[in-house]
Amino acid sequence: MEEWLIPAERRGRGSSVRSGEMAKLTRLIDNEVFWAYAAYATIVLLKMMLMSSVTAYFRITRKAFVNPEDTASFGKGESAKKFLRTDPDVERVRRGHLNDLENIVPFLGIGLLYALSGPELFTALLHFRIFAGSRILHTFAYLIPLPQPSRGLSWAAGYVVTISMAYQVLKTALYL
Repeated sequence: MEEWLIPAERRGRGSSVRSGEMAKLTRLIDNEVFWAYAAYATIVLLKMMLMSSVTAYFRITRKAFVNPEDTASFGKGESAKKFLRTDPDVERVRRGHLNDLENIVPFLGIGLLYALSGPELFTALLHFRIFAGSRILHTFAYLIPLPQPSRGLSWAAGYVVTISMAYQVLKTALYL
């Protein structure tokens, strides 16, 4: 029988392969930067998820829906059709949520690669905290709304942090 068909455990190499994988996992669990990333990634993901609830709240309180079945509790036929409309407040929340998707998703991928690239804890925390703070401030600037350039500056701060992390990953990986 070909050796590659025999399970690794039966070839006598299984335990060393598994222990090597466990050693890598243990290093990851002990990595403070990874746990800092995990904490801040969770914060921004929860904030992004909250935006769905805020959108639902504004839709219900403004009685502005996009799907006919969502208006069923307001009557049938023509009386329900008046609730199929757009509302400026709902659209503002939706734009804020869309902006989260456009910025938090790249942060998740690049931030993970950055955390695994071995940065100093202080520098990593600075990146993660600025990004999370900028996204929270951006949301308040969008929803209240705060005068410009508050929203633009908060967006730019988070964007620059993500670019900085990407540069550090490329610098580490490609020796730039």
